[in-house]
Amino acid sequence: MQAVLVSDWTTFDSLALTEQASPQVGDRELKIKVQAIGISFALSLVVQGKYQRKPPLPFVPGTEVAGIVMEVGSNADRFKVGDRVVTVLDWGGLAQEAVAKEVNTFSLPDSLEFARAVGLTNSYATTCAALTWPRLLDVQSGQTLLVHGAGGGVGLAAVEIGKILGATVIATASTQAKLDAASAHGADHLINYAETDFRDAVLRITKGDGVDRVYDPVGGEVFNQSLRCMAPEGRIMPVGFAGGDIPQIPANILLVKNLSVCGLNMGLYFGWSPKDERYRYEALMRATMDKLFRWFEDGGIKPEIAATFSLPNFREAMDEVLSRRAIGRVAVVMDEEAKRCGHVG
Repeated sequence: MQAVLVSDWTTFDSLALTEQASPQVGDRELKIKVQAIGISFALSLVVQGKYQRKPPLPFVPGTEVAGIVMEVGSNADRFKVGDRVVTVLDWGGLAQEAVAKEVNTFSLPDSLEFARAVGLTNSYATTCAALTWPRLLDVQSGQTLLVHGAGGGVGLAAVEIGKILGATVIATASTQAKLDAASAHGADHLINYAETDFRDAVLRITKGDGVDRVYDPVGGEVFNQSLRCMAPEGRIMPVGFAGGDIPQIPANILLVKNLSVCGLNMGLYFGWSPKDERYRYEALMRATMDKLFRWFEDGGIKPEIAATFSLPNFREAMDEVLSRRAIGRVAVVMDEEAKRCGHVG
């Protein structure tokens, strides 16, 4: 089979397709005929060895995969050959075939295309947990939710889920095209933070009260200024640091305004931690994914695909992500999904 192989820590554009043996299926595992793989900024860090979790070299990168079950391992009884699934891998996704843990694999509704499905296990699952789990943002109807980076995958997910939960959503982004996308997905107020001081704009929109909840995948000064336009007893969650800078949180502002900062490493629930606890959290993750599938079938969420690329063009897919042009998710597709998306060969 064809696969992208990382033999040493390097940049994504230095990788190449190689011929590899078909992976072997173990206990409670499934072999997947890959149809779509999610491409993300985090993936670029993984291949450089800069992510908090380093796979053992050599490895095939890629964790978000949708496809068709082609083989079922021993003691795996939830799926059968031919089932359409989406899964979270430890690694191994950028290949024609991949082996997945059954515990991290979920059945896809027939109406959900493979390319769109890869956003659910990352962007949407992370956002659903962030906005609904009681220890995190726990957004309630009638609250005001500020979503930064609203044109990206997690940003658009937050806009949609925020509206499902009954919040007033204020979306910020760096271009009008991204704001238009946020509006199309339900945002109530739009702020271009490349042209406007979003802190002042937020305070105008909220009549000086500030926002109740903040969802921030940007970081840096965006995070710092968000603290200054929050309502007392508000909650804020850093989701990533697309802006490049990791903020140093000023504890004095948390104290004065009674604010809470929430942390979420979604990898913990999929087994990406020193102590593998994916089986402990299986029921929680299945309930979260089931909720997302219901919302999709009800029309509440509409995963946005910014662009798709064929497997030989995997480097161009990452270029699209790193350029920050993408509105929604970027995916590499193959076989029947590649044909559906208009790719030849």
